[in-house]
Amino acid sequence: MDMTTSPWTKTKPTAVLVFADGTVIEGQGVGATGQAQAEVCFNTALTGYQEILTDPSYMGQIVTFTFPHIGNIGANEEDIEDLTPAARIGAVGAIFKADITKPSNYRSAVHFDQWLKARGIIGLSGIDTRALTAWIRENGMPNAVIAHDPDGNFDLDALKALAAAWSGLEDLDLAKEATSGQSSQWTQAPWVWDKGFSETGEPVAHIVAIDYGVKRNILRLFSGLGCKVTVVPATMAAEDILAMAPDGIFLSNGPGDPAATGEYAVPILRKLIDSGVPIFGICLGHQILALAVGGRTVKMHQGHHGANHPVKDHTTGKVEIVSMNHGFAVDAKSLPHGIEETHVSLFDGSNCGLRLVGKPVFSVQHHPEASPGPQDSHYLFRRFMNMVRERQGREALAEN
Repeated sequence: MDMTTSPWTKTKPTAVLVFADGTVIEGQGVGATGQAQAEVCFNTALTGYQEILTDPSYMGQIVTFTFPHIGNIGANEEDIEDLTPAARIGAVGAIFKADITKPSNYRSAVHFDQWLKARGIIGLSGIDTRALTAWIRENGMPNAVIAHDPDGNFDLDALKALAAAWSGLEDLDLAKEATSGQSSQWTQAPWVWDKGFSETGEPVAHIVAIDYGVKRNILRLFSGLGCKVTVVPATMAAEDILAMAPDGIFLSNGPGDPAATGEYAVPILRKLIDSGVPIFGICLGHQILALAVGGRTVKMHQGHHGANHPVKDHTTGKVEIVSMNHGFAVDAKSLPHGIEETHVSLFDGSNCGLRLVGKPVFSVQHHPEASPGPQDSHYLFRRFMNMVRERQGREALAEN
């Protein structure tokens, strides 16, 4: 399988992608040097490459960007999503069609190649990303090794063995690596054009966010709605969470296999559900909630990664375009009586949301925080806040 594009056909490769089946794709290295084992996926978003690569949900993955020009607006410190950037949580590798050009954007603070190096992300450029994407759609997301050596010296046999030896994401709990080590307060509100980030004012509610690998913009949207936000580790006991007297509990996104994370997260969540405190989950949080109520999750063939996915909200009858990033999904057929499917993907019919009938508990598979992506689903944060306000005896917010 030859996926090399014409600019590099006569140039010695300085980076390779080696599949577990022995397939080798050659190109030019950018970013960090070294090698990493991971699963290869593709993302169809046109913008937001920094947010994508710093999303903790991409731990253990190499992202193939279908948009050809990545990095041409540079990088900055505002567009990162992981809560603890010093830990460099997120994708381990990235694949591009075109070489990284000189940045051309007023917000750029550093060249994208330098940013990749600082983050420890290995990059491969100059390959036919359309062909690779088509291969993944046909064959599924492969386990692979991405390697970058400026001198172009690769032991391909060793890399093939390394790729074949990696266990993959199934049965892998990565939330323990992505989660915060201790509780903390989040006060930053959403970014505003020409003003930057603001701070939360006098809080109207206290939200405890269970961090399985949370994204910053989720926390910002809660702050923007006037919430005091306390971020807690994924393993914190339910009793300790409830002792904080939360008005609402948020279950965050995160990486890895939900069934593996669920071994310790599900017992905690069941106690929280029984408490009667409103609960809202996103992505991995949605999957953990499904497991807690008796459902099951499955590994997807190619996953959903992009900012152009159509989802229907059955509770309103409306279709929204959303951002997605997940390689596991809730099996809708496994959801027991009393659990309502609220959202569904219009691409493949997979489950994208659920709620517990008669309880203030719901979740969605997609990313309504829209970082990157459209803001069609911002209403879900107001929907959750209305559950909180109802419990407080306060007037509801307008969802739209």
